[in-house]
Amino acid sequence: MSYLPCVEIEPQQPAVASVIWLHGLGASGHDFEPVVPELGLPADLPTRFVFPHAPQIPVTINGGMVMPAWYDIIGLGGEGPTDVDGIRRSADQIDALIEREIERGVPSERIVIAGFSQGGAVAYEVALRHPKKLAGLMALSTYFATQDSVALSETNQGLPVFIAHGQFDPMVPEAGGSQAAQALEGKGYQPAYKTYPMEHAVCLEEIQDIAAFLKQTTKPGLWELACKRKAGKAGRQDPRELVDAVVRKVSGILPGASLPFAGEARSHKPAS
Repeated sequence: MSYLPCVEIEPQQPAVASVIWLHGLGASGHDFEPVVPELGLPADLPTRFVFPHAPQIPVTINGGMVMPAWYDIIGLGGEGPTDVDGIRRSADQIDALIEREIERGVPSERIVIAGFSQGGAVAYEVALRHPKKLAGLMALSTYFATQDSVALSETNQGLPVFIAHGQFDPMVPEAGGSQAAQALEGKGYQPAYKTYPMEHAVCLEEIQDIAAFLKQTTKPGLWELACKRKAGKAGRQDPRELVDAVVRKVSGILPGASLPFAGEARSHKPAS
Protein backbone atom coordinates (compact mmCIF):
# COMPACT_ATOMS: atom_id res chain seq x y z
CA MET A 1 0.00 0.00 0.00
CA SER A 2 1.18 3.53 -0.76
CA TYR A 3 1.42 5.88 2.23
CA LEU A 4 2.01 9.59 2.52
CA PRO A 5 5.72 10.35 2.98
CA CYS A 6 6.39 11.10 6.64
CA VAL A 7 8.99 12.37 9.06
CA GLU A 8 9.15 9.86 11.90
CA ILE A 9 10.76 10.19 15.31
CA GLU A 10 11.25 6.86 17.05
CA PRO A 11 11.59 6.49 20.82
CA GLN A 12 14.60 4.69 22.29
CA GLN A 13 12.38 1.79 23.33
CA PRO A 14 9.71 0.09 21.19
CA ALA A 15 6.79 2.45 20.80
CA VAL A 16 3.70 1.84 22.93
CA ALA A 17 1.91 4.98 21.71
CA SER A 18 1.87 7.09 18.55
CA VAL A 19 1.06 10.68 17.63
CA ILE A 20 0.13 11.47 14.03
CA TRP A 21 0.59 15.23 13.69
CA LEU A 22 -0.50 17.21 10.61
CA HIS A 23 1.22 20.46 9.64
CA GLY A 24 -0.34 23.65 8.29
CA LEU A 25 -0.73 25.01 4.77
CA GLY A 26 2.52 25.47 2.85
CA ALA A 27 4.60 23.67 5.46
CA SER A 28 5.97 20.13 5.72
CA GLY A 29 6.25 17.25 8.13
CA HIS A 30 9.45 18.80 9.47
CA ASP A 31 7.58 21.80 10.87
CA PHE A 32 6.82 20.38 14.34
CA GLU A 33 9.71 17.95 14.50
CA PRO A 34 11.72 20.22 16.87
CA VAL A 35 8.81 20.31 19.34
CA VAL A 36 9.16 16.62 20.26
CA PRO A 37 12.19 16.92 22.59
CA GLU A 38 10.56 19.94 24.25
CA LEU A 39 7.65 17.75 25.38
CA GLY A 40 9.80 15.83 27.84
CA LEU A 41 7.73 12.66 27.69
CA PRO A 42 8.78 10.06 30.27
CA ALA A 43 10.92 7.05 29.37
CA ASP A 44 8.12 4.70 30.41
CA LEU A 45 5.91 6.16 27.67
CA PRO A 46 7.92 5.53 24.47
CA THR A 47 6.00 7.36 21.77
CA ARG A 48 6.47 7.40 18.02
CA PHE A 49 5.77 10.73 16.32
CA VAL A 50 4.58 10.60 12.71
CA PHE A 51 4.59 13.87 10.77
CA PRO A 52 3.12 13.29 7.29
CA HIS A 53 3.83 15.61 4.38
CA ALA A 54 0.71 16.98 2.69
CA PRO A 55 0.37 16.42 -1.06
CA GLN A 56 1.22 19.20 -3.50
CA ILE A 57 -2.00 20.70 -4.89
CA PRO A 58 -3.16 24.05 -6.36
CA VAL A 59 -4.53 26.39 -3.68
CA THR A 60 -7.16 28.90 -4.81
CA ILE A 61 -6.47 31.52 -2.14
CA ASN A 62 -2.87 31.70 -3.34
CA GLY A 63 -3.75 32.22 -6.99
CA GLY A 64 -3.73 28.53 -7.81
CA MET A 65 -0.10 28.12 -6.75
CA VAL A 66 0.88 24.49 -6.19
CA MET A 67 2.03 23.89 -2.62
CA PRO A 68 1.73 21.42 0.26
CA ALA A 69 -1.93 21.46 1.29
CA TRP A 70 -4.39 19.02 2.78
CA TYR A 71 -7.27 20.53 0.78
CA ASP A 72 -8.05 23.60 -1.30
CA ILE A 73 -8.82 26.89 0.47
CA ILE A 74 -11.15 29.37 -1.15
CA GLY A 75 -11.17 32.15 1.47
CA LEU A 76 -8.98 33.22 4.38
CA GLY A 77 -9.87 32.00 7.85
CA GLY A 78 -12.30 29.38 6.62
CA GLU A 79 -14.50 31.82 4.71
CA GLY A 80 -16.01 30.67 1.43
CA PRO A 81 -17.00 27.15 0.35
CA THR A 82 -15.32 24.30 2.20
CA ASP A 83 -13.45 21.71 0.17
CA VAL A 84 -15.12 18.82 1.98
CA ASP A 85 -14.06 16.28 -0.64
CA GLY A 86 -10.45 17.36 -0.27
CA ILE A 87 -10.63 17.08 3.52
CA ARG A 88 -12.10 13.59 3.23
CA ARG A 89 -9.41 12.49 0.78
CA SER A 90 -6.70 13.62 3.17
CA ALA A 91 -8.54 11.99 6.08
CA ASP A 92 -8.53 8.71 4.16
CA GLN A 93 -4.76 8.98 3.82
CA ILE A 94 -4.39 9.56 7.56
CA ASP A 95 -6.66 6.57 8.21
CA ALA A 96 -4.09 4.48 6.34
CA LEU A 97 -1.33 5.78 8.64
CA ILE A 98 -3.44 4.82 11.67
CA GLU A 99 -3.77 1.30 10.33
CA ARG A 100 -0.02 1.16 9.76
CA GLU A 101 0.60 2.11 13.39
CA ILE A 102 -1.73 -0.68 14.49
CA GLU A 103 0.16 -3.14 12.29
CA ARG A 104 3.37 -1.94 13.96
CA GLY A 105 1.96 -3.00 17.32
CA VAL A 106 0.47 0.24 18.70
CA PRO A 107 -3.18 -0.23 19.75
CA SER A 108 -5.60 2.27 18.23
CA GLU A 109 -6.60 3.45 21.72
CA ARG A 110 -3.03 4.72 22.18
CA ILE A 111 -2.91 6.75 18.97
CA VAL A 112 -3.41 10.52 19.17
CA ILE A 113 -4.36 12.57 16.10
CA ALA A 114 -3.06 16.14 16.08
CA GLY A 115 -3.17 18.99 13.60
CA PHE A 116 -2.14 22.61 13.34
CA SER A 117 -4.14 25.15 11.30
CA GLN A 118 -5.22 23.48 8.03
CA GLY A 119 -3.96 20.17 9.37
CA GLY A 120 -6.23 20.58 12.38
CA ALA A 121 -9.31 20.73 10.18
CA VAL A 122 -8.37 17.33 8.76
CA ALA A 123 -7.56 16.03 12.25
CA TYR A 124 -11.14 16.78 13.36
CA GLU A 125 -12.50 14.76 10.44
CA VAL A 126 -10.12 11.86 11.02
CA ALA A 127 -10.56 11.45 14.77
CA LEU A 128 -14.29 12.04 15.09
CA ARG A 129 -15.29 9.63 12.32
CA HIS A 130 -12.73 6.89 12.92
CA PRO A 131 -14.36 3.50 13.56
CA LYS A 132 -11.72 2.32 16.05
CA LYS A 133 -11.22 3.85 19.48
CA LEU A 134 -8.46 6.46 19.53
CA ALA A 135 -6.51 7.97 22.42
CA GLY A 136 -7.30 11.61 21.71
CA LEU A 137 -7.45 14.60 19.39
CA MET A 138 -5.37 17.79 19.54
CA ALA A 139 -6.67 20.70 17.45
CA LEU A 140 -4.15 23.56 17.41
CA SER A 141 -4.92 27.02 16.01
CA THR A 142 -7.56 25.60 13.71
CA TYR A 143 -11.29 25.42 13.00
CA PHE A 144 -13.90 22.67 12.63
CA ALA A 145 -14.43 22.80 8.87
CA THR A 146 -16.68 19.73 8.61
CA GLN A 147 -18.78 20.19 11.73
CA ASP A 148 -21.97 19.98 9.66
CA SER A 149 -20.99 16.95 7.61
CA VAL A 150 -18.67 14.70 9.64
CA ALA A 151 -20.07 11.20 10.24
CA LEU A 152 -19.48 10.81 13.97
CA SER A 153 -18.23 7.48 15.26
CA GLU A 154 -20.07 6.09 18.27
CA THR A 155 -16.84 4.37 19.29
CA ASN A 156 -15.14 7.74 19.79
CA GLN A 157 -18.07 9.59 21.33
CA GLY A 158 -16.09 10.00 24.56
CA LEU A 159 -12.85 10.96 22.78
CA PRO A 160 -10.59 13.29 24.81
CA VAL A 161 -10.17 16.52 22.83
CA PHE A 162 -7.72 19.34 23.49
CA ILE A 163 -8.26 22.60 21.57
CA ALA A 164 -5.59 25.31 21.76
CA HIS A 165 -5.68 28.74 20.12
CA GLY A 166 -3.85 32.06 20.12
CA GLN A 167 -5.80 35.03 21.46
CA PHE A 168 -4.30 37.28 18.78
CA ASP A 169 -4.34 34.89 15.84
CA PRO A 170 -4.70 36.95 12.61
CA MET A 171 -4.81 33.91 10.32
CA VAL A 172 -7.43 31.75 12.02
CA PRO A 173 -9.18 34.07 14.50
CA GLU A 174 -9.70 32.76 18.01
CA ALA A 175 -13.44 32.55 17.31
CA GLY A 176 -12.65 29.51 15.15
CA GLY A 177 -11.37 27.64 18.20
CA SER A 178 -14.20 28.67 20.53
CA GLN A 179 -16.84 27.85 17.91
CA ALA A 180 -15.28 24.42 17.43
CA ALA A 181 -15.44 23.79 21.17
CA GLN A 182 -19.10 24.85 21.25
CA ALA A 183 -19.91 22.64 18.25
CA LEU A 184 -18.31 19.65 19.95
CA GLU A 185 -20.21 20.30 23.16
CA GLY A 186 -23.40 20.40 21.12
CA LYS A 187 -22.52 16.94 19.79
CA GLY A 188 -21.96 15.53 23.27
CA TYR A 189 -18.19 15.88 23.59
CA GLN A 190 -16.41 17.62 26.46
CA PRO A 191 -13.39 19.31 24.89
CA ALA A 192 -10.69 21.03 26.90
CA TYR A 193 -10.31 24.52 25.40
CA LYS A 194 -7.45 26.87 26.22
CA THR A 195 -6.15 30.11 24.73
CA TYR A 196 -2.70 31.69 24.90
CA PRO A 197 -1.36 35.25 24.46
CA MET A 198 0.10 34.57 21.00
CA GLU A 199 -0.69 34.85 17.30
CA HIS A 200 -0.76 31.92 14.81
CA ALA A 201 1.92 30.01 16.68
CA VAL A 202 2.84 27.49 19.35
CA CYS A 203 4.15 28.79 22.68
CA LEU A 204 6.05 27.10 25.50
CA GLU A 205 3.06 27.05 27.85
CA GLU A 206 1.02 25.31 25.15
CA ILE A 207 3.77 22.72 24.70
CA GLN A 208 3.53 21.93 28.40
CA ASP A 209 -0.22 21.47 28.01
CA ILE A 210 0.29 19.20 25.00
CA ALA A 211 2.73 17.07 26.99
CA ALA A 212 0.25 16.77 29.84
CA PHE A 213 -2.54 15.78 27.45
CA LEU A 214 -0.38 13.10 25.81
CA LYS A 215 0.62 11.64 29.17
CA GLN A 216 -3.00 11.48 30.30
CA THR A 217 -4.49 10.03 27.14
CA THR A 218 -1.90 7.48 26.03
CA LYS A 219 -1.45 5.73 29.37
CA PRO A 220 -4.32 3.22 29.73
CA GLY A 221 -6.98 4.44 32.13
CA LEU A 222 -5.15 7.61 33.20
CA TRP A 223 -7.50 10.04 31.43
CA GLU A 224 -10.58 8.32 32.86
CA LEU A 225 -9.07 8.30 36.35
CA ALA A 226 -8.18 11.98 36.13
CA CYS A 227 -11.70 12.78 34.92
CA LYS A 228 -13.24 10.98 37.88
CA ARG A 229 -11.01 12.80 40.33
CA LYS A 230 -11.91 16.15 38.78
CA ALA A 231 -15.63 15.40 38.53
CA GLY A 232 -17.99 17.90 40.15
CA LYS A 233 -20.70 17.19 42.67
CA ALA A 234 -23.01 16.13 39.87
CA GLY A 235 -20.38 13.65 38.68
CA ARG A 236 -19.83 15.42 35.35
CA GLN A 237 -16.21 15.44 34.25
CA ASP A 238 -14.63 18.72 33.23
CA PRO A 239 -11.57 18.15 31.00
CA ARG A 240 -10.78 21.89 31.02
CA GLU A 241 -9.67 21.52 34.63
CA LEU A 242 -7.46 18.56 33.74
CA VAL A 243 -5.23 20.73 31.60
CA ASP A 244 -5.02 23.56 34.13
CA ALA A 245 -4.17 21.16 36.95
CA VAL A 246 -0.92 19.95 35.40
CA VAL A 247 0.44 23.03 33.65
CA ARG A 248 3.57 24.79 34.88
CA LYS A 249 3.48 28.49 34.11
CA VAL A 250 6.22 29.16 31.55
CA SER A 251 6.95 32.44 29.82
CA GLY A 252 8.16 32.96 26.27
CA ILE A 253 7.11 31.94 22.77
CA LEU A 254 8.83 29.31 20.65
CA PRO A 255 10.37 31.32 17.77
CA GLY A 256 8.94 30.61 14.35
CA ALA A 257 6.70 27.73 15.44
CA SER A 258 3.80 29.06 13.42
CA LEU A 259 2.97 28.68 9.74
CA PRO A 260 0.84 31.53 8.35
CA PHE A 261 -2.50 30.17 7.17
CA ALA A 262 -2.13 31.64 3.67
CA GLY A 263 0.89 29.53 2.85
CA GLU A 264 4.12 31.31 3.81
CA ALA A 265 6.29 28.49 5.14
CA ARG A 266 9.24 28.85 7.45
CA SER A 267 11.06 26.45 9.74
CA HIS A 268 11.74 26.88 13.44
CA LYS A 269 14.17 25.82 16.14
CA PRO A 270 13.37 25.27 19.80
CA ALA A 271 14.13 28.16 22.09
CA SER A 272 17.60 27.95 23.48
